Amino acid sequence: MQIRKEELRKEIIKILAFQGFKINPHVRPSGNGKRTFKRLQQKSRLEQISHHKNFLNENISKVKEYCKNGSEIIPENISLEMREVHPGSIDEIIFRWWNLVWWNMPYQHPYGRQLRFLLWDTAHNAPFGLIALQSPVLKMSVRDKTLAIPKDELDIWVNKSLSAQRVGALPPYNELLGGKMVALALTSNEIRESYKRKYKNYITTIKKRKIKPDLLFLTTTSAFGKSSLYNRLKYRKSIVAKPLGYTQGSGSFHIPDDIYEKIIKFLKRKKINVKRHYGNGPSRKLKLISLGFAHLKLPKFEYHGIKREFYLFPLAFNLRKVISKKKKPIFYNRPFNRLVDYWKERWAIPRAKRILRWKNFKTNVFFSKTKRMLKDL
Repeated sequence: MQIRKEELRKEIIKILAFQGFKINPHVRPSGNGKRTFKRLQQKSRLEQISHHKNFLNENISKVKEYCKNGSEIIPENISLEMREVHPGSIDEIIFRWWNLVWWNMPYQHPYGRQLRFLLWDTAHNAPFGLIALQSPVLKMSVRDKTLAIPKDELDIWVNKSLSAQRVGALPPYNELLGGKMVALALTSNEIRESYKRKYKNYITTIKKRKIKPDLLFLTTTSAFGKSSLYNRLKYRKSIVAKPLGYTQGSGSFHIPDDIYEKIIKFLKRKKINVKRHYGNGPSRKLKLISLGFAHLKLPKFEYHGIKREFYLFPLAFNLRKVISKKKKPIFYNRPFNRLVDYWKERWAIPRAKRILRWKNFKTNVFFSKTKRMLKDL
């Protein structure tokens, strides 16, 4: 059944209004606080959870088996290892489950090159945190200007980097400032080594270049505004995450998947090319939705107004000279186990003594609430 132009237009306006956006005439959030921003993303988050409802229900008992009450954790005994997540493994099940359920920011399908890691507390046999890395967008002005990347070499240097899509700690470790540990792990030797193994024969999608598998830097953005996780994050005396400014607040999370597919069908009827093949990534999705909005006489949707702080994680001490003068990279030497020791001494143990919220997490309560949420979807 074909949806008419005016019906689709009204449906989009209704969805945006329901999420808390105003159209006057541009798409803008009704407020600018973190509570407003979380509410704006709630529909997209629940939509993603609903799409994976069967998987979440089927594996809830398995995931619960490895989750610990806060009172069971002895902070001084925490011992972490970083596991690369491989398809079909129990680690992948645990990673996917928490990635969908735990965060306020909705899960988004990754694009291009990807690495996933599960930080695991071997002392308590429990998942500690997640890292999801993917190909970054090709053009990002704040990144490209800071690193002085030549325009004709943009694909080379962007293909020597990754974007952190998910970075954070799971309960009860989040209350022990576990997120700081996961963020520190982004710069570990182990991530560079995993990347080199996986992409040693990598050829770029568009220009078919063979790129040497040196991971030179990572980038990420805060969830909402200024980040308490990345701000002033240091390892010993070195700043790990360098703030470069704020994004313009663009993206497509506020356009639900079902609406996106209706826009695609609408554009097809207008004989517009809507191919979505590998290599296009999120930029292609933004372009197609933008085309749909233009044909529906709707204002530009891309700038949803949720500005996020942009951070650079250099993995090489001489990163700018590597790009500008083609110098050989001098990598920071940051073994994962040393990062763990530093985090425990600097953040975890002092926090555990000062604020006792980590002891309050109860697995039965959390998983009962999750079951009720899944049942209501």
